[in-house]
Amino acid sequence: MIQPIFRGLSLAVMFALSPCYADAPFLSPMFSENMVLQRDQPGAVWGWAKPGEKVAVTLAGQSASAVAAADGKWRAQLPPLPAGGPHVMTVKGHEERTLNNILIGDVWLCSGQSNMGFTVGASNRAAEEIAAANFPEIRLLKIPNTTAAVPQPTFDGAGWKVCTPQSVGGFSAVGYFFGRKLHQDLKVPIGLINSSWGGTIAEAWTSRQALAPLKDFNQAMEDLESRAKAAAPSEAPEQWYVTHDAGSAEGKAPWAAADLDDSAWPMMNQPQEWSASGVAELANFDGVVWFRRSLEIPADAAGKVARLHLGAIDDEDTVWLNGTRIGATEGFAKSRVYRIPAGLLKPGANTLAVRVLDASYGGGFSGPADQMKLELAGIKPLPLTAGWHYHIGADLKKTAAFPKRVGDNPNVPTVLYNAMISPLLPFGIKGAIWYQGESNAARAAQYRKLLPALIGDWRKQFGQGDFPFYIVQLANFTNKRPDPGDSDWAELREAQALTAKNTPNCGLAVAIDIGAANDIHPKNKQEVGRRLALEALAKTYGKDVVSSGPVFKAAKREDGGLRLSFDHLGGGLSARGGALKGFAIAGEDKKFVWADAKIEGETVSVSSPQVPAPVAVRYAWEHNPDATLFNQAGLPAVPFRSDDWPGLTEGRK
Repeated sequence: MIQPIFRGLSLAVMFALSPCYADAPFLSPMFSENMVLQRDQPGAVWGWAKPGEKVAVTLAGQSASAVAAADGKWRAQLPPLPAGGPHVMTVKGHEERTLNNILIGDVWLCSGQSNMGFTVGASNRAAEEIAAANFPEIRLLKIPNTTAAVPQPTFDGAGWKVCTPQSVGGFSAVGYFFGRKLHQDLKVPIGLINSSWGGTIAEAWTSRQALAPLKDFNQAMEDLESRAKAAAPSEAPEQWYVTHDAGSAEGKAPWAAADLDDSAWPMMNQPQEWSASGVAELANFDGVVWFRRSLEIPADAAGKVARLHLGAIDDEDTVWLNGTRIGATEGFAKSRVYRIPAGLLKPGANTLAVRVLDASYGGGFSGPADQMKLELAGIKPLPLTAGWHYHIGADLKKTAAFPKRVGDNPNVPTVLYNAMISPLLPFGIKGAIWYQGESNAARAAQYRKLLPALIGDWRKQFGQGDFPFYIVQLANFTNKRPDPGDSDWAELREAQALTAKNTPNCGLAVAIDIGAANDIHPKNKQEVGRRLALEALAKTYGKDVVSSGPVFKAAKREDGGLRLSFDHLGGGLSARGGALKGFAIAGEDKKFVWADAKIEGETVSVSSPQVPAPVAVRYAWEHNPDATLFNQAGLPAVPFRSDDWPGLTEGRK
């Protein structure tokens, strides 16, 4: 697969530099059938139309209207609505959309890196969990993994799905188990938005405005801006097609013409990557392949606006309908959705042509079959899996190299905020859950400022106040060490705990006991989701539940040792598995040794004959510590150290 331009960059240029409403969706893809809208707060609904056009929205007996601005964007504001449904939403302007099966409830944004993206189908007891996932009032939305150099107004996605055994397997496990617990306890509809990407850094999820004051990322952001400006006006890729692709000769794209006779072209049903199609000449083929098929359009749909869905395509595509170019996309993971303007579809036979380029591996249509369809006004969507003819246009082994794009590296400051958060704004949400940090573990001191900046940024951008933000602390990982020492993962956990404590309306779900030495992706996501839900139930919904394990409060010197006190006792302290382990102490020399630890009432005493006058204590201060201190509610203690300040501490300041 090639490394294309920052996915969505062409849209960035289109919308950010020269707005063009005709290329934007009438209704943002945030709004689809089966969605959940946030209860008890005003709800924005938006899209694009001709400047000055009036758009009306109705839902659950309420209505709102808006007029499209100079850039074509319209935004209607519905009044607060109580939990319930299902409802029908209608949106009327130059298009008319009717969205069925809409619920009003609580919407949670689920974000982070691979442990948030880790699916239900890969978690513990996957088959059992999937089979039991019949929750018609839980709805799921996956944001495609894309990058962008500037904030994007929209995204290409498959829309909201009802939570069923058929839809849940590929969804975030942490998100699903969190949402399931809330739904079961609160008895309200729950909407879950999964916007996550494995291996990514927190600064990629943060806006330029929020990162600039930190000053650590300014050079990287300037480099991104320079590369984007250099790439945006380049015509090199299209010139390559004209020079080397038979179907694009002389810039006229003759193979896109409506009257081209393609009857001699062989057939290939879709979707399937051509390398796996069984066609010998495509087995190891890198280059351009054209696909064409006829569309039979009924008279009552002809001339009306329609929407073409092609699913994901490896690597990039350009699409024509009846010889008119309707769009292009770069990026193998992006789901293709193209707007067909009014007047282009004609009654009877229409011709669809798709030019696909692949530079390595795979190639062709690679999404699910149900995403290949033509949505027509007022009638059932037309499936597009059969009837495709194909023809090779260019073989990369026989041409000059295809011009490389800027790149789609997700680990660049702002690019995931731009492509995977910005398009959601200002959709109503209840709050967010966050599982990320592994990719920032070497920079824990920076993370103390970065994570609060991200939280403040999202809250500002969504414009819904200090909504709840709950953080999963990194789980235990890697081999155990025989002696206590420093640990960047422990420092990152500390940064997460400090953020949760010092940032308003935040919380922490500790996972120090459910990781694995040899797996950075622990499979017990059920418990992670449950612990996040306990934080939400206690802090957001006011339920009388224990949501935290013991939190270090103070240490006092006593009889050659230290006596530790804690908050969040949860009915009392306990040692899981027998002996209390994981504590280390040090004297003035700051050389830590393992300590003998005992629970004595509501405190823990720690001591060691090697340290007659201890001045500092640490607990679970390792990549993969022995962490056996719990409360009676079964929740683990938050790892801590007292040596971040001189002498002893009376708790975190």
